Parts: sequence; C-alpha cells; structure tokens
Amino acid sequence: YKFLDESELLTVPDGWKEPAFTRDDNPRGLLEESSFATLFPKYREAYLKECWPLLEKACGEINIKASLDLIEGSMTVCTTKKSFDPYAIIRARDLIKLLARSVPFEQAVRILQDDIACDIIKIGTMVRNRERFVKRRQRLIGPKGSTLKALELLTNCYVMVQGNTVSALGPYGGLKEVRKVVIDTMKNIHPIYNIKTLMIKRELSKDPELRIQSWERFLPNFRHKNLAKRKEPRKKSVKKEYTPFPPSQPESKVDKELATGEFFLRESVKRRKKMEEIKVKQAVALTKKQEERNKAFIPPKEKPLMKKTTKGIDEGTLTLTLHSTKTALMCLSSVTYPHSTCVDIVTAPPDGKLDIEAIKDKVKKAKTKKLGAPPVNPAPPSSTTTDKKKKNKSKG
Repeated sequence: YKFLDESELLTVPDGWKEPAFTRDDNPRGLLEESSFATLFPKYREAYLKECWPLLEKACGEINIKASLDLIEGSMTVCTTKKSFDPYAIIRARDLIKLLARSVPFEQAVRILQDDIACDIIKIGTMVRNRERFVKRRQRLIGPKGSTLKALELLTNCYVMVQGNTVSALGPYGGLKEVRKVVIDTMKNIHPIYNIKTLMIKRELSKDPELRIQSWERFLPNFRHKNLAKRKEPRKKSVKKEYTPFPPSQPESKVDKELATGEFFLRESVKRRKKMEEIKVKQAVALTKKQEERNKAFIPPKEKPLMKKTTKGIDEGTLTLTLHSTKTALMCLSSVTYPHSTCVDIVTAPPDGKLDIEAIKDKVKKAKTKKLGAPPVNPAPPSSTTTDKKKKNKSKG
C-alpha cells in the first residue's frame, strides 16, 4: 500500500455542504414536461388517501404536480411551467416508488432533500428455495428487529424489508454499505460480520492519523471454517476411453453353436444333451433342498458335564473341608439329639483320617431314632403290665 501525503489529497472542510440549486441557476425553466407513474397495491390505498394532501404540499414546494388515480391504482408526478430544477422530477419519482413499497410518508419525504438518496434492492430472485429465502430475510431483520436497527444506526439510513424488496433511504455512503450487507445476507453470510466491520470502521474514522493509512490490519477477516463437502455418488461411473471405431457385433446363438460344434449334431443328440443338463441341475437343486430339510433333525451340540474329582485338591483344602464337616455334624447332633451318642461320629482317629462309611452308618441310625428329649422322671410301670407278667410266670 502506497502512503500518500496529505498535501496530495483533496480535503473537504468540516461542515461544508454543497450549495442548493436555486432559480438563479436556471432562470428560464424547463422546455418540456416530464412525468412518471407507478402502481401501488390495494392495501396501500387507504394510507395513500390519508397522506396525499401532505404529499401534494411537499411536491408543490419544488413545483411538481402529483395526482392519485384510485380506479387504476396508480400515482403520477409531472413537472409544471414553474419547475426550474431538472432533478426534482427524479426525486418525486423516487418518492412515489417508496410510498408504493410500504415506506411511511414521514421517511419517504426526506428523499426531496439534496443529500438524501434511495435504493430499492430486489432480493426475490437471489435464493431459489422459498423456505431458505424466508429464513435469510428474517436473519436480516433479526430478533425483534435488532439487526436492522443496528444497521440503521451504523449507516444513518432507513431500511424497510417488505416482500421481495429492501428499500433503503439515506446518504450515498450508507446506501452502499446497506446494499453490501443485504446481498451478503442473501448469499448466506450472517449480517453480524458486516455490522462488526462497520463498527470498527466507524471508530477508525474518528482518528485523523489513520485517515491516510490502510485499515486492513484492523478489520476482521472472516472465513468459512466448515465448508459443506459435495456429496459423492455411491456408484461412480468410469468413463471409457474414446475410440472412433464402433464396438464389435455380439455373437449370435448360431455363431456360438458353430464355435462349439453343436450346430452339426443331430436333433436327437441335441435333445439328449439338453435333457442331461436339466437332470444335472435338478439333482443339484434336490440335494440342496434335502440338506435344508435334514438340518431340523440334527441334534444341537450339548455342553460336556464337568465331573467332580478330588484328585487335584491340595492338602490345605482337604483339611478345611474335614473341619467344616466336623463342625456341621456336631451342631446337628447337639440340636436334634442332645442326649444321644451322635457326638461320637465327629471324633476323628489320632492319625487324622476319617472313616466315611462309619459316619454314614451312624447317620442312618440317628435318622431312625425318635425326635425329642427323654422325660426327666420316667413313669413307673402300670399295674396291668405287672399282673400280666405274673400270670405268665405262674403258667410256666
């Protein structure tokens, strides 16, 4: 970037304004009459009827005649003999255009000022999909109109989003920024990025030292981080190499029979060969069906049972098992047979080995015994039993 001296630049003094165009600049007036007309929608008819006297008064100040045709639904402006400003008719044309685009009269009448211009941006054809278009248009407005309000404050323009158009009204520099933001929004670039850039530019413009320098180092450089990859087709068709010669003609059935020698066989041999091929195919299909049927009769594989063996048990485990068996038998005998000799079954011989068969026999004997403890004071034998014993002795 080439740095320039301030002496080489044309500087505009602060507070300078272009002088207004007066009758002294064009005392003879206009030679021909110029007129412009525009149509308006039906729903704007009631509003235009209300504000039309105000519009006629504003146009009369610049010597422009305005007429409203409610039958045809059109507005017309034209010059008069008193008109001296050739650009006044262009401003009046923009005024009726803005009113037809739903811009309120209080804002639209500002177009008659010298330093104010308007721009009507058509956004209807920028996006094909209607749903996507509505979403992007709403993104330009923002939640509760916050994005649009921020854009108006930064550009000093009035912006009106209506249908398929965006109407902007303000100074020339602001209109340029508004058009850029609107087009970028329709191209799927969020307006917040452009608003942030405008805010930085506004702060930089306040510093007189940075006026002749490049602002690129201060401005943010936004890039698309996640670019949507183009979807590739599942089946990719590979293009064959181009050859000027046509492909060879495919062989017919007769050509194939001539090549194999079947053409010269008799009809009976051909039939026999066909029947053999059919029988082979039938046999293969039959075996497959039979295998499928037999699958239901094949028993499933059973898991092998694990046999309990004490060969691999170590000495410590064996002693623990014996000790637990002893304890269990002692508890059982003390609970069920408190006065019996079941305690003897758990006494181990001095060598530390248990006689399992003896234990089993004692357990069987214990099962046959009656449950319950014996009485404390045994009852004396009854007299009847003693008499019977005496009689038996005397008989003997």
